[in-house]
Amino acid sequence: MKSSLYYIVFLICISGSLHSQSKFNQFLKPSDSLNISRRNAVVLTEVSLASVALVGLDQLWYADYPRSKFKTINDSDEWLQMDKMGHVFSSYQLGRLGANVLNWAGVSKKDQLIYGSTLGLVFLTAVEVMDGFSEEWGFSWTDMAANAAGTGLYVGQELLWEEQRILLKYSFHRTRFAKQRPEKLGSGLAEEFLKDYNGQTYWLSANINSFLKSEHIPNWLNLAFGYGANGMLTGDTYDPLFLNQNRTRQYYLSLDIDLSRIKTKSSVLKTIFDVFNVIKIPFPALELNSKGRLKLHYLYY
Repeated sequence: MKSSLYYIVFLICISGSLHSQSKFNQFLKPSDSLNISRRNAVVLTEVSLASVALVGLDQLWYADYPRSKFKTINDSDEWLQMDKMGHVFSSYQLGRLGANVLNWAGVSKKDQLIYGSTLGLVFLTAVEVMDGFSEEWGFSWTDMAANAAGTGLYVGQELLWEEQRILLKYSFHRTRFAKQRPEKLGSGLAEEFLKDYNGQTYWLSANINSFLKSEHIPNWLNLAFGYGANGMLTGDTYDPLFLNQNRTRQYYLSLDIDLSRIKTKSSVLKTIFDVFNVIKIPFPALELNSKGRLKLHYLYY
């Protein structure tokens, strides 16, 4: 899944640049006012990384397939919409990252939303245009809608509550399907993590105390609602080469932890918590699938 890969590359690069400084805690602490040098460094880093990523994709990914005139496709019914969830997730997380690094530079809240939280939407739109000129793919309006939804989830909460009460998270477990089609679903853990939609679950993780305001509930405890799918060897339900796919939607209810709400004075720990807050913490989970079966997972990840 290309969109998730883009986010991971951005996250690793920016996190690495932050942690390379000698005075971690002071360096990672957000500026109380606009820090011109930090802002310029953020802008230069984002533009450079985005440019390198797009050029790299053009040479290493799209160059292997014939070019075409710009075209659009309708892929809304593929992979039981798991690929669309990946677009929502990537756009949300890239937007969150863009806003957070501008906050670190002391940029105003308004500009964080305008120039930071739209990072994912702008970058993924450029990728979608590249898809449009490839014979293998095409510009997908449903992908664009998913990208906009991810950005909207972040921006909407900031405008409504001035905080992220509902986080978008990801979890993964290996499945038997990748071995059946490694060229499509990945060969090895790293590829399967990005390509095997059967093992992916996307979560809306809502902070309980943000809504109930109860002193008896830990401030970091979340209630999570997950969506996944299973039994997919191809994107198309009616692929003539794979007629016996047992494709099933899965809905989950579980608990989660919002790492960003764990109190600490360490800016280093805050940064680490922020990086890993994209992952759903394993907890027991209740699953209901589209075939009407109810199942309890003692520990789901």
